[in-house]
Amino acid sequence: MIMNKKRVKNVLINVFVRMRKPYYQGVAAELAFFFLMSMVPLFIITGELMGIFALPVDVIGRMLEEYISAEVVKSLTEYMDYTPSGTISALFILFALWSASKAQYSLIRIANYTYTGLNSGKGFFRERLRAMFTVIITIFLMAFGLAILVYGKPIMDVTSLYVEEILKVPLHFYEVWYILRWPLGIALYFFGITFINYILPSEKIALKKIIPGSVLTSAGMLVVTWVYSFYMSRFSNYDIFYGGLASVIGLLIWFYILGYVMVIGIVFNAALEETREEI
Repeated sequence: MIMNKKRVKNVLINVFVRMRKPYYQGVAAELAFFFLMSMVPLFIITGELMGIFALPVDVIGRMLEEYISAEVVKSLTEYMDYTPSGTISALFILFALWSASKAQYSLIRIANYTYTGLNSGKGFFRERLRAMFTVIITIFLMAFGLAILVYGKPIMDVTSLYVEEILKVPLHFYEVWYILRWPLGIALYFFGITFINYILPSEKIALKKIIPGSVLTSAGMLVVTWVYSFYMSRFSNYDIFYGGLASVIGLLIWFYILGYVMVIGIVFNAALEETREEI
């Protein structure tokens, strides 16, 4: 449904008023901190899963180097090669999942407060388990997306040869793959954001009511990441003030902006629903 100008104005005012509430003043900083705290356990679990898919670890490293410094990427990818051994490996993975779910748990509380005014949800342990489940799904989606990017062309080549043998017609599926791989990657990325926004609130909300904020979050995260990457590569001078901590500070600021965009997406959905009820 296309919104008229009056409703668009009301939605934007609603978002602005909500974001000025004291509760939202520190949520982006909270998310940035928890994103940073979750990185190492998240990379350890991702490294384990990439081993199952036989995916090279340096794929993630090359992607991250576009946005953060090579020193930070090197430190993170070292954890992806770490494999716990012995009888404690299963417990280690569970503990890593618990640690990696801090950011998701924070987002759950933010979503609950935004939609209901209460952030307690269904209890601490139940919500943490739900946050762990969200982490698992996110990691699988990321691994699946990387698998498509890494193995898409070989699969297309084999499929092309197989179909050529049957139809006796020369085909070039790899050309189609080069056209479709990035749209497929973006579609998977949007699906992941939508799924996270859908599963966050303790009280289920219709999927169609989640999509507008998911579109805003997906586009916003891509835009701010590109802008911040451009800024970091040309104008950033964090090392003057922070020295050896410059890479960490740069990473925290990036996380802070991403967290703010994610919160705005959640608040936008709530504001959109509130204005719909007023009509």
